[in-house]
Amino acid sequence: MFINILLIVLGLALLIAGGEFLVKGAVGVAAKARLSKLVIGMTVVSFGTSSPELLVSLQSASEGLPELAIGNVIGSNIANLALVLGVTVLIFPMPVARNTIRFDWPMMMIASVLFYVFALNLQIERWEGLLMFTILIAFITFIIIKSRKSNGPNTTEIPEMEELVANISIGKNLVFIAIGLVGLYFGSTWLIDGAKAIAEDAGISKHVIGITIIAFGTSVPELATSCVAAYKKETDISVGNLIGSNIFNILAVLGLTAIVQPIAIEEIVMSWDVLWMIGIALILLPMMVYRRKVGRFSGFILLGIYVTYIISLF
Repeated sequence: MFINILLIVLGLALLIAGGEFLVKGAVGVAAKARLSKLVIGMTVVSFGTSSPELLVSLQSASEGLPELAIGNVIGSNIANLALVLGVTVLIFPMPVARNTIRFDWPMMMIASVLFYVFALNLQIERWEGLLMFTILIAFITFIIIKSRKSNGPNTTEIPEMEELVANISIGKNLVFIAIGLVGLYFGSTWLIDGAKAIAEDAGISKHVIGITIIAFGTSVPELATSCVAAYKKETDISVGNLIGSNIFNILAVLGLTAIVQPIAIEEIVMSWDVLWMIGIALILLPMMVYRRKVGRFSGFILLGIYVTYIISLF
């Protein structure tokens, strides 16, 4: 049991570190190529921060463990909105950008409902994964074009952008990317091996392991970053970032995973977990619309919902 717990801890640590290296290297290469901060933020950074979920889901599906692949994504989406956002706004209430309500939230709901419809036959086919990923590309293109046309585009600030452009060579950035990919590969492998072994030893279903331990693990970077930003009263991490992460989890992570390997889905996911995911997303809308800020009272509600959901699984 100790060895398996150690595998999970080491796997999570490698996933987090690998994701950081991948984002740093990819942003550096993109910056050297003179791509705008907006484009880098919407594509390179978003894909990079979703890389732990993507690697875990790809590895799970390829090893014949669809419960972990689906649980990872659904659980991460629930954790992002109920746990990460709930804890963050308890520290410091978050303002909500107008575009988050107008574009990001509707896109998250479209992605969630689309996943539900595709999964009704308990399988995500290759063509469905391809369609999901195509919709994501179209949405990113729309957001970039719209932001460029607006007078005050809400560009995503990339930390240390000037340093990445001026001081770090293409070669070093490519080394960062390589380190990141290696870390993600071994991290996802160890995490899945440890989680699978614990599930078998403790008699817990792989579905519950995937939607709790693995999903929480891949959401740790968002939780840590959001809490630090809230403590410092910075608005870099916004509600829109977390909603964007959910959009990527469904359309990119599940979309690409299904393209590589069609994903089987358990009935319990359709009758329970997806309904919680969609329900939490629906509850979030009035919280965002009211005074255009998610406050501490909303944080208590979201955190309470997350605790209730986790208890219900066991």
